[in-house]
Amino acid sequence: MPTVKVINLNGEIIGEENLSDSIFAAPVHVPAMHQVVVAQQANARQGTHSTKTRGEVRGGGRKPWRQKHTGRARHGSRRSPIWVGGGITHGPHPRDYHQKVNKKVRRLALKSALSLKVSEGSLVLLDRLDIEKPSTKSMMSFLSEIDAGNKILIMVSESSPAIYKSAANIPGAMVLHVDSINVYDILNNRRMVLTMDAARKIEEVYGA
Repeated sequence: MPTVKVINLNGEIIGEENLSDSIFAAPVHVPAMHQVVVAQQANARQGTHSTKTRGEVRGGGRKPWRQKHTGRARHGSRRSPIWVGGGITHGPHPRDYHQKVNKKVRRLALKSALSLKVSEGSLVLLDRLDIEKPSTKSMMSFLSEIDAGNKILIMVSESSPAIYKSAANIPGAMVLHVDSINVYDILNNRRMVLTMDAARKIEEVYGA
């Protein structure tokens, strides 16, 4: 059973907490994490890119010049791909980049990412994050006390505008609701701070 340090808003260690073995000490499955991250990035693509073929661009209805005796190369249309303003050959068109990932694979990847953070010592628990009004200064002070570095993920269990606004202007700081937990954001940040309530919610949802 992994033991993680518990800190307060001042960055002081106030105790330790035992977390679930099945979630925070699971075997790290790299292929599953890779598949889920690739699918997440692919699903974020809009796929609205589009180009026009020679049959869709404007103009080029008549032959630019006669076929022979001009000293120039033969051309039949100004819409040819080799002309400026002509159509695009094999250009991108709207498409769906969605990739389906099975629920079991997503759960395996999430548990692997959380377990990896614990094994690296990059995950700490926060007893509570009480910020009543937006204060970038307070959030900066907290992050400096825990040596957050340039990329840190703070996961909370309650949506608080004050917390989100406090971290909004801090480069590399990210606040995420526990319901939006995902593998990419966990791996993409160097440190991870979980509130006690968020940790319990994760164990409740993924511990079954």
